[in-house]
Amino acid sequence: MATLHPENQESPSVSVFNSTAKINISQDNEIAPLSSSNQEYLELRSVKIDGRVSIEHQIEIHVNDLISFEEQDISLLDVLQGLKYVMDYRIKGGKMKRLEADLMKRLLEGLLQNIGHVEGSLLRRRPTEEADLAFTLFGEFLQEVEQFLSAVSRFSAVDLRHSLKIHRRTQPWSTDEQKEDAISILGLLIHNIPRFTDWKELVKESEWNDVEKLLEKYGDQFNMKMPPSDEILFPPPALYFEKAVDKLEKMFSTNLQTGLSSSLTSALLEHYGPNKIPEPPKASILKMFWTQISDYMVIILIIAASIEFGLGDPKNAIVLLAVVVLNTIIGFSQEYKASSAMEALMSLSVPQAIVIRDGKQEKIDSSLLVPGDIVVLDEGDAIPADLRLSEVSQLEIVEAILTGESVPVSKTTEPIKVRTSKLNAGDCKCSAFMSTVVAKGRGKGIVVRTGDETEIGRISKAIVSTPHVKTPIQIKLNRLGLWLVAIAMFLVVLIVIIGVARGNGWVEMFKIGVSLAVSVIPEGLVVVVTLTMALGVRRMAQANAVVRKLPSVETLGAVTVICSDKTGTLTEGKMGTAELWTAENSLFTFSHSTSLDPAIGSAFKCLIATLEESLQHPKVHSGNLDVESKRNAIEVDKNVEKAPRHLVLGMMIATLCNNASITKDEEGNLKPIGDPTEVAMVVVAQKCGFSREYFHDTVGLSKIGEFPFDSERKLMSVIYDQSDSHSTTSARFASRSTFVFVKGAPEGVLTKCTTYIPSKLALQELNFFEFVVNKNVVEPMNDDFITYVSERAGHMASQGLRVLALAMRVLESPEEGNSILDTKNCVLAEMNLIFVGLIGLIDPPKYNLANLENLSSYVLSRTGVREAVSSCKQAGIKVVMITGDHIATASAIARDLGIMDSTDSRSLKGYEVDLLSDDALAELSPFPVVFARVSPDNKLKIVRALQKKGNIVAMTGDGVNDAPAIKNADVGIAMGISGTEITKQAADIVLADDNFTTIVEAVKEGRRVFDNIVKFVVYLLSCNSAEIWLFLFTAALGYKEEEFPFTVIMILWANIIADVPPALSIGVEGYEKDIMDRPPRPPNQGVLTLFPIIAIFVQGLVMMSLPLTVYVLSPTPFFSWFPNNTVVNHRQSLAFLVLTIMQLVQSFLSKSTEESVFTTGIFGNRWMVYAFVLSFGFLLAGFYIPGLNHFLELEPMGWQAWVITIVSVLIQLVIVEILKLIFRLAKPHVREPSFRLRRGRTGYNRA
Repeated sequence: MATLHPENQESPSVSVFNSTAKINISQDNEIAPLSSSNQEYLELRSVKIDGRVSIEHQIEIHVNDLISFEEQDISLLDVLQGLKYVMDYRIKGGKMKRLEADLMKRLLEGLLQNIGHVEGSLLRRRPTEEADLAFTLFGEFLQEVEQFLSAVSRFSAVDLRHSLKIHRRTQPWSTDEQKEDAISILGLLIHNIPRFTDWKELVKESEWNDVEKLLEKYGDQFNMKMPPSDEILFPPPALYFEKAVDKLEKMFSTNLQTGLSSSLTSALLEHYGPNKIPEPPKASILKMFWTQISDYMVIILIIAASIEFGLGDPKNAIVLLAVVVLNTIIGFSQEYKASSAMEALMSLSVPQAIVIRDGKQEKIDSSLLVPGDIVVLDEGDAIPADLRLSEVSQLEIVEAILTGESVPVSKTTEPIKVRTSKLNAGDCKCSAFMSTVVAKGRGKGIVVRTGDETEIGRISKAIVSTPHVKTPIQIKLNRLGLWLVAIAMFLVVLIVIIGVARGNGWVEMFKIGVSLAVSVIPEGLVVVVTLTMALGVRRMAQANAVVRKLPSVETLGAVTVICSDKTGTLTEGKMGTAELWTAENSLFTFSHSTSLDPAIGSAFKCLIATLEESLQHPKVHSGNLDVESKRNAIEVDKNVEKAPRHLVLGMMIATLCNNASITKDEEGNLKPIGDPTEVAMVVVAQKCGFSREYFHDTVGLSKIGEFPFDSERKLMSVIYDQSDSHSTTSARFASRSTFVFVKGAPEGVLTKCTTYIPSKLALQELNFFEFVVNKNVVEPMNDDFITYVSERAGHMASQGLRVLALAMRVLESPEEGNSILDTKNCVLAEMNLIFVGLIGLIDPPKYNLANLENLSSYVLSRTGVREAVSSCKQAGIKVVMITGDHIATASAIARDLGIMDSTDSRSLKGYEVDLLSDDALAELSPFPVVFARVSPDNKLKIVRALQKKGNIVAMTGDGVNDAPAIKNADVGIAMGISGTEITKQAADIVLADDNFTTIVEAVKEGRRVFDNIVKFVVYLLSCNSAEIWLFLFTAALGYKEEEFPFTVIMILWANIIADVPPALSIGVEGYEKDIMDRPPRPPNQGVLTLFPIIAIFVQGLVMMSLPLTVYVLSPTPFFSWFPNNTVVNHRQSLAFLVLTIMQLVQSFLSKSTEESVFTTGIFGNRWMVYAFVLSFGFLLAGFYIPGLNHFLELEPMGWQAWVITIVSVLIQLVIVEILKLIFRLAKPHVREPSFRLRRGRTGYNRA
């Protein structure tokens, strides 16, 4: 990095970076010849843009290219060189000291992710050319741009150490330029960012000696400081669990005994802001009621009821108002529940805190707390801010609000050494979180995060900032309501005008017009929609999906994208051992590896190539040819004398170098204790027949010490010796045999190994216990073997497996083991190891494991989630996997489940999501189907990007940090088993079984709900429009008001018996056969589309024309056989009978808009049969019960009327069936209109 060297700061005529890919710039600022691709890229991305757009725009392009360079057919090196050009000619030398902060943050993320690229074998990793250039750019932006420096200051030492990988540039084989650049950047970080006080925080402990030597050589570069900045760098809000308390004291200028100086608090409060959780806008109860009453459909019903009262018909008005009240109560209760998540958050604020300031302990308003304050904690106290604990005395804190666990967590002050600064709240043992409660003990802590930067504050801020969005069904019903209002008003005017024009009285015509207008309004719609959804809720609850918000039932049926967590939803949520590869080139797989029952499952040996052949062609035999051998694997014996010795050795290391265990609870159920990865290895050893108990009790091995796992050396080791108390059994090692067993990351273990155990025919006669201790079984490691192991490890990782290496060492005696333990130096134990093999573990997809008898059926019966994903794709629903796991693991699982295929093959890492702006993420094409290593903020960004593309998004989550994304999604889905309370309150649906297949079943139910709503509307409007057409035609034909086919009371009676029971029964109609074979409907598509509108029109005309024909022809000689055929009341009764029966029959014809009634049947929905019988009974009562028929102005009908009715129904059946046949034939050639959507604050609009 030449710009970091003092002698190179003046002249631009030198090479501007020390990597092998150089841009040589001469004094006249001309670029030396590059490759044609580089020239084209630089001309396109830099030269042509200079002077035309801002520097920010140029950098924005390059940052986006860091994500999509593969799709644009450019190289990563090209992109980085484009950034280098911008730095050298637009920024360097103080030309541009300030750039947009968010852009610098994303640039920093992009550079850090590319700094880590390495090449070479597992034992000699070195940075690539691209990594060196990214490292150079990191240093130059750090030196030149204040906002970049500020962005770096927000990173923890742990994250920077992991990302910068300075140790890879300080190795003996590193170039001088790499070493010099590493020391220069180390100096810049230490001397210019207060957060970093010691360079050792930024370098692996095992590499400190190398760095100290380089500091002596490059001291000037290390001590170089940047010019003073105008910007004051306050310590950024963070948990700082990796930092020692004394360093935090210095960073925050505080003291554990005397606290902050009051002279500092004002400036700190001004910078960090008050320690308050963001308050949501409070909706009053009256406003909630008004929201329900002002709904379009409710307004229509209120107007209709008012008119009925005005016309002197209170009975019908009371029915309409009852519907209004019912809908208002249900809607209000749903909205009240929806606000409970915010209320729960607001109840978490802590009013006061005990702090130490100026050496005095005092109680202050918690809103005045600032980072650096020393807070005193006692039993029963609520934590007032996020703290880094400095003193604890039996301190236990209940963190159920964050983790869902009610058991108090014991706290410590010890820093946590991990490779990330993003630990789950439950793992931060040295931190205390705002709004959690001290259950026991006392403590003291330094405030490190306040207000909306706290864990609870961030969640609250995200939830509060999420606008309320109407669901698609609410929007569609509102739209339908507007149309019905317009139609009703038009009909009132039209009928009155026609009737008056024909000589009828306007008052009587107005009554008829209003009655017909009310009949147009499907007053039962709100009730049927609510009932249909409620029944859907009940069915979904039986399928383990608990619905918290009623409209979400239908919304789920409209989703176009399901964003699902991987762990526990798509996968089993527990680790299992998939395979073991051993050094003699044997491959073993395991069945039922996640079942805790040791009696279920076995090991299987796969027949693969010999080690000699594999060493000659390592890439060919790295695992790509193993598929067939796994299918034909042979079950392994569980007896130590017959089992493969390398398998037994691998299981011995896996189960003994391990602290997990399997126990039984009070009910006798097996319960795992410990790290899931270690639990998986304990389980697989039991299934193979070589459990820890076997080696302890039968063999007689005893553990004498352990060196725990840590993230720096990335391995764990234990020391065992052979007990003399088992001298009577042959299943034992020689007396005083002592072993070191090691497991860990392949690169960490391989660097400690010097030998491995191949297969030697000369030693085949040795039993396992003789074989392990025989010094002649090992061979020295060589480059060919290391290369092959690297290829094997890479292939296993590409399958989504978590790969660990197993190794061992035979010590001379127990005394040597104790001597090593006394030194507490793990290096003495973990040296000269024998490499044993690689073990691969995975959280497998949820399979259907019923009736599996062997490995082949296990491998091939991957049903359940995979079938559900396939069903989603068939239904036009995109499944997106979002996980915190590694991208290789996530992609492998996605391919296995069918989420990722040849069409949808793009994946994105969390840091790449951070690099992209919201618009850039939304414009990605194709949109990724796998997001790995994501943060909760990433989830929210992904949801918004998908919504911006016009999608209806369902999002799953369990942790409290998922609540914002769940609340922002169109359908938020919380996990019932693993989900926290806040997450469940923010969600629309809670999965009782945490299973993805339940989501798919819920989608199916949601589509059924909407289908039934459409069927109901089609049925109701078909029937009611028939009445309207009938009156319009009779008015147009000149009939007087007393000669109209129906009286007003007949209209009302028809609406009661033909509308309510059959319509309600339609709400429980079953699934359409193609319900999951069609794409989701466009979100802004109305309830009624082309085919339903045509059906309403045709069916209404049919039900109008036949009664009208009967009524008109009844006084003619054609109907002379009909009694009293000239009496108006008899004619009206006949027309009423024909129309009402046709309407009741229409309910069966409305079971499907397109399928024939002979296909759907009439007895599948028993409630429809019951409704038909009930309505038919009311119809008969209206005709034949004396008094009632007089009240309804109906005359009893003879057999002749029933013959006419049956003929009319047959004609109706034929016409409707012909119409449905036309629909079926036309469907492949007719596409419903679809629109690109723009999401507003209240719903979806056409764009």
